[in-house]
Amino acid sequence: MKLLSAKQLSYSFEYELFSDVALELFTHDSVAIIGVSGSGKSTLLHLLSTLLEVQKGNVELFGEDIFKMKDKKLSTIKRDKLGIVFQSHYLFKGFSAYENLEVAQILSRQNIDNKLLEDLDIKDCIHQKVTQLSGGQQQRVSIARVLTKKPSIIFADEPTGNLDKKTANSVMKLFFDYCQQNDAGMIMVTHDNELAQMCKRVYVLEDKKLIQIK
Repeated sequence: MKLLSAKQLSYSFEYELFSDVALELFTHDSVAIIGVSGSGKSTLLHLLSTLLEVQKGNVELFGEDIFKMKDKKLSTIKRDKLGIVFQSHYLFKGFSAYENLEVAQILSRQNIDNKLLEDLDIKDCIHQKVTQLSGGQQQRVSIARVLTKKPSIIFADEPTGNLDKKTANSVMKLFFDYCQQNDAGMIMVTHDNELAQMCKRVYVLEDKKLIQIK
């Protein structure tokens, strides 16, 4: 099943970042986008995830053009079907790690999965305040919060940036297993070419174009 389709995407600030970008995502699919800093990787991810408004081109989610959707329906899709792992964690600092997961649980009406906490190795620290956690622990809590929602599409911006190589590889496997078990797909932006190559398809954003290299 096709989860996402983007065609002829272009975006500019004071200068053109990229133009005529096309990308598709299917169930059980994983896509990595690499490129030098400033090439527009995160901007492209934000367009695909509806965080940024498209300037030119179009994006379809689950077979529907986002521009033709009513605001309420798009908001529901963003809440229930899209999960975004940011480079910054954006956790609620006054809450414990578990309370952060409870927010996702309430909004999505999904249960917190204890196995997920074990797989991410955060079960022992889950009741600590977010400010007491290391950067790597906060990153894993952020990932757990997203997966608690049971999204159909995971958008990940440098999701393993604060993790050591072994933990990063474990997190990637967790993402892939999740996509298989939940008929989901993932689009990831990363500087790490080795991690990118673990995905089914790899694209590089350079010279204002998105080029498939795997």
